[in-house]
Order: sequence, then structure tokens, then C-alpha cells
Amino acid sequence: MAPGVSRAAPEAPTAPASAESPAEAAGPLERGLAVLRIAADAPHPVRPGDLARATGLARSTVDRITATLTHLDHLRAVGRDLVPAPRLMEFGNAYLRASGMSQALRPSLERLARTLDESVSAIVLDGCDARIVGKAVPPGRMIPLGFRVGDLLPAERCAAGAVLAAGWQPDTYDAWRARRAADPLDETFPAVPARRTTPPSEQVEADFAAWTAAADADGWALDDQLVAPGLVAVAVPVRDPDGRPVCAISVLAHTSRHSGDALRAHALATMEEAARHIADALCGTSTEATAPPAAPAYADAKPELGPSFLQALARGLAVLTALGRRRGGLTLAEAAEAAGLSYPSTRRNLLTLRQLGYVEQLGRRFLPSPRVLELGYARLSTLTLADIAQPHLTELAGRARESASLAVLDGTEVHYVARAAVQQITSARIMPGTRLPAYATSMGRVLLADLPEADRRERIDASHPRALTPHTLTSPDALGAALDRVAREGHALVEQELEAGLRSLAVPVRDRSGRAVGAVNIALHAGPEPPEHTRDTLLPALRACAARIESDLAVAFADGPVQTG
Repeated sequence: MAPGVSRAAPEAPTAPASAESPAEAAGPLERGLAVLRIAADAPHPVRPGDLARATGLARSTVDRITATLTHLDHLRAVGRDLVPAPRLMEFGNAYLRASGMSQALRPSLERLARTLDESVSAIVLDGCDARIVGKAVPPGRMIPLGFRVGDLLPAERCAAGAVLAAGWQPDTYDAWRARRAADPLDETFPAVPARRTTPPSEQVEADFAAWTAAADADGWALDDQLVAPGLVAVAVPVRDPDGRPVCAISVLAHTSRHSGDALRAHALATMEEAARHIADALCGTSTEATAPPAAPAYADAKPELGPSFLQALARGLAVLTALGRRRGGLTLAEAAEAAGLSYPSTRRNLLTLRQLGYVEQLGRRFLPSPRVLELGYARLSTLTLADIAQPHLTELAGRARESASLAVLDGTEVHYVARAAVQQITSARIMPGTRLPAYATSMGRVLLADLPEADRRERIDASHPRALTPHTLTSPDALGAALDRVAREGHALVEQELEAGLRSLAVPVRDRSGRAVGAVNIALHAGPEPPEHTRDTLLPALRACAARIESDLAVAFADGPVQTG
């Protein structure tokens, strides 16, 4: 049961399907989710023909599904290929918000990772298996261990599974036995190494039952190289007020750092304290509204796209996203209002989503289940600012026919992290990794202008500005005035200050809080046109590119800082 929500009499959607044939009406939603799941799971880009073969659907049906998913920006077309887009993460974000996980986990997990100097995860049950829903790694670790948020692990192969299985009901055990019978080598779990041999079923069940009983009695479980060779983990439960485990906190280490017993001695007391803090935050009764999803309510694109747009699919996905509007989920009426749909349409979609396992009903409220994280969350959660910006830079460079770059501020320098180059005689030879003085570059000035006044001046002084060309501003007062102008106007135009003949125009890229986390620019030969012509011609396209990057960042880093590298 989700924290903060008590069970009550079910609302209308538990009734049998009506004569309106909801299964037929919701068919596009079920088929669309199947296509989305396969595209998200694929380790490489896919094409519509691949999806048709994998799903058994007609190619024409797949074409309509992918056209709709592309319009909604859950998939993106790269030539003939399709790849998951960052907006696909809005479903997982809806679960994390509605369950309270996003608010409850991050501070405690990050504090625990710093204190123990080991990787930490939060894990919940997803059916009969264990799903990672939160993660923190020690700062500065070159090779941080740990699975990705969204990864699914076999319950019988991880300490968290043993802790959580203490609350299993008979039907969960039945589902677990069926899953193991269908996949005895764990080949459907890409996050863990497959088993080399099939252990006797009776032995696995007996061992897991004993492990679960010991975990329930001891209040912790130890995994010594069961989930993967060379890894040990300790897990403790986070319990609701009735004593039931609602999630588990797991600390993972390499055997080169700790044996299993040493890790338990090192971590257990600190983990138990963290679990109590998380329980207090997670199991409150608050259902206050949380930050709304980045996506708006359902908007009908049928008039624009015609038959290729599947309204039923788009409506169902709008309902799923809308459920993240409030911690504890929404009632049917609230979901209809949030999604911008009629009561009957919302009801049909909730029925289908619940049947597919993507939605849970707790009393009168509906909320996304952990299963929505299978829709590309693990894969997309590793994206960085550069990864997210690259396709938008490529589009900008193609439209402007000039090279486009993204940089971040590092001390007194700008550090280029992504670039889309256009081959021209006068192309600037800059690659990702290049560092340039911030005071003499358009991106540097955009980023410096976003800083508090004292920080700006300190960095300018530390740069020891010198004339790189006859046009370079070097006076602290002149640079300060230039940065004030950039802050007012929201862009920076630098004319031949870094290198003779080089002109550049930049705008900031901001996170959800409004802080500039990067800058996008176009650099080109100064040419005979005045700088104002370049500004008027290219600034709208630059701002549109930054806005698209910001939209993706708002989804990909909805609950944490933007990862710049």
C-alpha cells in the first residue's frame, strides 16, 4: 500500500466493463504502451518495421502509434530510427510524485551515501520483483556502484527483495513462482547477470523463504555476491505505521572495499536511523498538491494530424501523467479534471491502465504504480545536460547553417560539453572539452551574468583579463557593465574579442529553478554584416533551441540538480 493513503471502498472503476466495449476503445492505449515499452527497452534505435515484428501488430497500426508518440515527444525520429525522448520520463515522475518518493527519499539517500561513502538505493516491490526508485552515490567516486533508477531486480537475488517479501500475500508467491518458471535464468532482467545454470526450483524457494524469515526477524538482510559477482549489499525496511515494509534502503559495496559482514557492521546502525527518517517523511497523511507535471492536459491533435493521430492513446497517456498531480493520487473526478477529459473517457483509461499494472487503486484514489518506471526511465535517467542538448543543437545548426555549441561555467572558464558543427571554410575549430576564458566569450558572459554581483566580480578578478584581440574588454568596470546589459537583455553578443574575425551569440539554458546551468551559442565569421544583423537573424532560433532543452531538462531532472557531466 502506498504511504499516506488508507484503504476504503473502491470507486466506480471496479465495476465490470460497460456495454461501450471499453476493451475495444482502450485497445490503442494497450497497443501503444506495448510499442513504447519495446522502444524504451531496446539497447539501440529501432525502426517501425522492428516494432511491427516485435509486437505482431500491422505495420500501419505501428505507424499510427509511432506518429502519435512522436507528436507527444515520447519518441523522437532520427532519420528512419526512433529513440526514446526525455519526456518519456514524465510517467515515472508521476509515480515518484504521487507515491511521495520524490520528496521523501533524496535528502536521506544523499546524506547516507556521504556518511557511508557507498552507493545507496531505495527499492520497492513491483509485483513479485524489486524496482529501484531512488539512488545516491558518494561525491567524487570515479566508479560509482549501483543500479539505475527504474531497474528491475529479481526479488530472490537482492537483499531488498528479502526484506520486502515479508509482506507478500499468497497470490504474490504464485506470481513469483510463475515468473521463475518462465525465466529460470533471469534473462529478462537486463540489470543483473543471467544465471549460468538453473537451480532446483524447490531449493530456490526454500532458500528464499528462509532468507525472508530471517530478514523479518532481524530487521535487515545481507546479499553476499548473489545479485552480481563482487558485490555485497545490506538492506533494511522502511515501515508504515502498521509495521509493513513499504520500501527498502540498500547499501551496495564492492568486495574489494568490504566483506558482507564488514559492510553490515559499517552501515547497519546508520541505515536504520535513515530508514526511520524516511518513514516519517514517506508515511505522513499529506495529500498536498505537488509540482505539476511538465506536460499540459490532453490537447487534441486530430485536426492537425488527421488519421495518423490516435486520440485514445494520447488520452490514456494524459490520464497516466495527470495522476502525478497530487501526492496520494487522484480520485476519478480529479483525474478527469487534471487530464482535461470527460469522466467516462477517464474511467475507461483508468480501467485499462489498472488492468495493465500501470495504475493502482487505493480506496477512491488512483496513482501510477512502480511499473511505469519500465517505460524507459532507467535508460533515460543516466542522461546528462550534453546528452539532452545534442539533438537540439544538431537541429539548430541545420536550421542556422552555422555551428552551435553548449558550454557550462567552470571557475573562470567555459567548458564546452556538446557541439554540432557545420563544415565551412570559416568554421571555428572547437570540440567538446575545449575550455576558453569566460570573460571573452558569449557563453561565458551569459553564465557570468546569472551570478550574484560579488561572485561575478570575484571570477572576473581571478581571470586576470588580458587583451586577446584589440577588441577585448579587459577593464573590470567595462566587463561589469557588459554583464549588466547581458542580464537585462537575456543574451550576449561578442564581436571579435576572443579571436579576430569571430563573432558569437549566446543565450542561457535554465533549470526548473531559473538558474542558468549552461549556455547555447552560435559562432560564425564576422563577415560584412553588422553584429545587429546576426542578432536579429539568429536570436529567435537560439532562444527556441534553449527553450526545447529547458523543457527536456524539466522532465529529466524534475526532482534533482541537472547533471552537467
